[in-house]
Amino acid sequence: MLTTHLDRTTARAAIALANRAPSVHNSQPWRWRIGDDSVHLFADPGRALPATDPDGRDLRYSCGAALHHLRVALLAAGLGSTVHRLPDPHHPEHLAAVELAHGRPMPPDLALAQAIERRHSDRRVFSTWPVPPEFLEELRDAADGQGAQLQVLEGSAQRDLVARLVEHAGVEQALTPGLAQETATWTGRSRGAREGVPAANVPGSPDGVVPVRHFGAGEQGQNALGEEESDGTVLAVLAVLATPADDPVEQLRAGEALSAVLLTATRQGLATDPISQPLEVPETRARLRDVLADGGEPHMVVRLGWAPISAEPVPRTGRRPLADTIEPLDHPWPPGQGS
Repeated sequence: MLTTHLDRTTARAAIALANRAPSVHNSQPWRWRIGDDSVHLFADPGRALPATDPDGRDLRYSCGAALHHLRVALLAAGLGSTVHRLPDPHHPEHLAAVELAHGRPMPPDLALAQAIERRHSDRRVFSTWPVPPEFLEELRDAADGQGAQLQVLEGSAQRDLVARLVEHAGVEQALTPGLAQETATWTGRSRGAREGVPAANVPGSPDGVVPVRHFGAGEQGQNALGEEESDGTVLAVLAVLATPADDPVEQLRAGEALSAVLLTATRQGLATDPISQPLEVPETRARLRDVLADGGEPHMVVRLGWAPISAEPVPRTGRRPLADTIEPLDHPWPPGQGS
């Protein structure tokens, strides 16, 4: 543990980086509280997406990604961490207590922290340049370090199946009452929006083999590929992130593993696109489970590859003001969440 009180400036700077984590529809469904030698992560149910995410899976993945971002940022600042996930069963919104101690970051730790500001979701088609096997092994190790498995899909049959599952999930969700309105509320926003998905970050012509979720609007120019290029070839990477079980703690860990994979891929120079849609529909989630060679519970599909040299930079998505995401440590608990 720390022998002195946690410096508030350091804690706030780490939380600012944690807030750069990916989240479903860029909803940023988390809150933070700062203690003397700890930082606490809470779910923000007011930012949940009940039509898209009725079970709260996406919310916990999002918060798990923010939790890992926080740990990376703290370590870069010289603070190690021990995480207690869901520490109080009477307060299920209290997702994690991060106990701090002195730490010594190594060069790879600093590089991972630097990747936080560069990471973004790229929904455009990727080049057919192959991802080196050693890169994929490093990504598997990143997931394994967080208690998860990253299974790269081999062969066109598995990849085509996952693409069909994404498409089928989209059809099922289109029939879900309230979902179209919820999606329209959170997407198609302006470039300056502090939350939600801007239209400038969604391709206007989704030409990839893996379907892009239907958002409110799409204004992003599609990548231009060669005459015979397509991101559906076996040279682009499609992977499934899984854990041994499926419960709130494992979903939180899956979010942490997603963050580790995305930041590692960003450090490698790869473009990344996490795809949660087939996990949001029970039927397609069950069928995706059958794809896993070694068993386990699927939590996220991840598309990885190289953006073409000519690709325009992906616009930076907005984030809520830091002060809006931090509550006092003694802030009252929400009604009905314990004493």
